[in-house]
This record gives sequence, C-alpha cells and structure tokens, in this order.
Amino acid sequence: MRETELKIASTPITPFFHFDRRSGMMEFRGRSLPSSPQKFYYPIIEEIDMAFKRGVNKLTANFALEYFNTSSSKCLFNLLKKLVSYKQDGGNVVINWFYEECDDDMKETGQDYEKILGASFNHIKLN
Repeated sequence: MRETELKIASTPITPFFHFDRRSGMMEFRGRSLPSSPQKFYYPIIEEIDMAFKRGVNKLTANFALEYFNTSSSKCLFNLLKKLVSYKQDGGNVVINWFYEECDDDMKETGQDYEKILGASFNHIKLN
C-alpha cells in the first residue's frame, strides 16, 4: 500500500518538501542550492504526474523558498510549468508563492514566473 505522504527533509542545500497525497497539499520551504538539482526535483515532478494520473481532485502547491540558485531555477520553472499545464487542462491547481516582506527579489521572481507561464499565482507576503 502506498503511503499517503511524501516528505523530504531539508538539508543545507535542499529545501524541505512535503506532499500529502490525500489532500493534494504540496509544500517547498527553505533553500535550494544543489549542484545537481535534477536529482532532487525530478522525483517530485514524477510524483505530480502520478497524482494527476490517480485523479487527484485538487492540488495546492506552496512555495516558500528563501533562496535558490540558477540551476534550481530551471527545475522550479519546469515544475511550475507542469502545474500550470495541468491547470490549463482543467485541473484544480492553486499555486501560492510566499515571500518575506523585505525580499523584493523573491517577490519579483514569483511575478516573473507567473508572467512567463501565463498563469495566476497567489502572492503571499510573510511578516
């Protein structure tokens, strides 16, 4: 029997990841600095594919990243692209982009992803 949750603990170079398969809640939190981010993000992208193949009714993805490097940026973009694609195909997908009140760079990064992908994110300021 498949577990209902997938958790990946944070490390100094990878973010915390949690996906509750029952509720469709997905969370990224922390810093992403791996030299090979594909090793971290590829299984997560596969997990998203499997969730939609299993007929998940709703998926909420929370991105609360403090920092990520250039190589992680490409993987995050591909992950967001996958979520947006499912949303455009009629899936109930919500993307929440969290940023610290004083972190204009992270706020603008979320806005840039949103614009490039032609999607709608919820931008949530943290105090």
